[in-house]
Amino acid sequence: MNVVEFLLAFILFIILPYAGLWKLFEKADRGGWEAIIPIYNAYVMIKLSGRPWWWIILFLIPGIGLLVAIGITVDFVKSYGKFGLSQQVAAVILPFIYLPKWGFDKETKYLGPSASPSFKEKHKKTLKKTTSREWTEAIIFAVLAATIIRTFFVEAYTIPTPSMERSLLVGDFLFVSKVNYGPRVPMTPISFPFAHNEMPLFNTKSYWDGWELPYYRLPGLSPVKKGDVVVFNYPQDTVDNRPADKRENYIKRCQGAPGDTLSVVNAQVYVNGKAAPNPPGEQTEYTYSTTSSESINPEVLSELHITNYEGDPYPTMTAEAANTLKGYSNVKNLQPVLDAKGQTQIEDPVFPTKYYQPVKFGKMPDYHWNRDNYGPIIIPKKGWTVKLDSATFPIYERCIAEYEHNKLEVNGNDIFINGVKTTTYTFKMNYYWMMGDNRHDSEDSRYWGFVPEDHIVGKALFIWMSWDTDGSFFGKIRWSRLFNIIH
Repeated sequence: MNVVEFLLAFILFIILPYAGLWKLFEKADRGGWEAIIPIYNAYVMIKLSGRPWWWIILFLIPGIGLLVAIGITVDFVKSYGKFGLSQQVAAVILPFIYLPKWGFDKETKYLGPSASPSFKEKHKKTLKKTTSREWTEAIIFAVLAATIIRTFFVEAYTIPTPSMERSLLVGDFLFVSKVNYGPRVPMTPISFPFAHNEMPLFNTKSYWDGWELPYYRLPGLSPVKKGDVVVFNYPQDTVDNRPADKRENYIKRCQGAPGDTLSVVNAQVYVNGKAAPNPPGEQTEYTYSTTSSESINPEVLSELHITNYEGDPYPTMTAEAANTLKGYSNVKNLQPVLDAKGQTQIEDPVFPTKYYQPVKFGKMPDYHWNRDNYGPIIIPKKGWTVKLDSATFPIYERCIAEYEHNKLEVNGNDIFINGVKTTTYTFKMNYYWMMGDNRHDSEDSRYWGFVPEDHIVGKALFIWMSWDTDGSFFGKIRWSRLFNIIH
């Protein structure tokens, strides 16, 4: 966030609401200065509304506090005669507009504590609600509360592909925490509730991209750590040029953090020269033969969770399953299927060859990288300056132009960023390297590169439901996976 964006956010979310509260407090014969003291100002609002003092305790409880804050705001503006549903919703959603508006409005006066019996009796005609209005308010409140919870606290997510097997299976339903890394403020604030990027049944946009906010993330519990299972927006999603927060959701494991040097050697990930811990459910393809014409009992393969994907001649299994299978007397020559070091992947090229943009700078180098032998590659860190040459330009070109929104031009051997000739670039954001645990059936950072921090959605916490269709229409519940914590 640059200085201009910070000042704009500070004015919208701090200066204007507090200025409105200052004037409204004065209308109730309270000191205006009380409005600018965090938490204490909420206590004053509770007192002016006639609610018990201990509501301030509920206000401080994470999760519940957000709902209580909505209730405090509604009661508070009622005390100033704002009985209309639209007025109350406006006070909750747009406090930086309506609190100053009412605070400086001479016609708006403090009428007394709205929660008190005397207030309700005095204004019973105005406060009387029809059944339809009560239902309307309840629905709006429920939608608003649910939207706030899934935006800033926790959201459900489904595993759609086998890229994370055996750690996560197709049909696993997860809870993803927005709090761990800090909730990301929506960049496209005007969108249909509960729809990600398309309206169900209609296949049309569920959002309006005519108003986009700059990226901003609220404080979280921790940064993204290596080994975390992370949900993020797919960086290479180019459908309708969607905003970052409306791109398709992906889930992978973070293998590299900002500033790390990452490489893959014979399918083993190395970070800063040290072998990275392998995920507990990591699996890859193997090849083996048998000493007789008889194949291995399918029940054995099922017990070891050894899978043959359609169109793939090699069975996929974990290292533990491979060690067990190796112990069978009729199994021989069991070994992982690996692309050799120095062998360029031609059929399905890896990054950056696959996504090298039309803007060329010098001759495209042959990195001789593949899915099992990759790198080394440096993951960009905010504030890190990279020298741009024919070897680095293809790797960081997309970060500079697409993710950090610079105008990138090449004229012969000269690079221009926003019209200025340069030989270096300093990154504005942190980036991450994400990989699937199913190493040969995962389209991940090896194929499309870095994940910018503004694409991070949240951390996968635990499985609350797991449904195995098993090729049948009804399927079955995987009871053993329910409420498993994700490691």
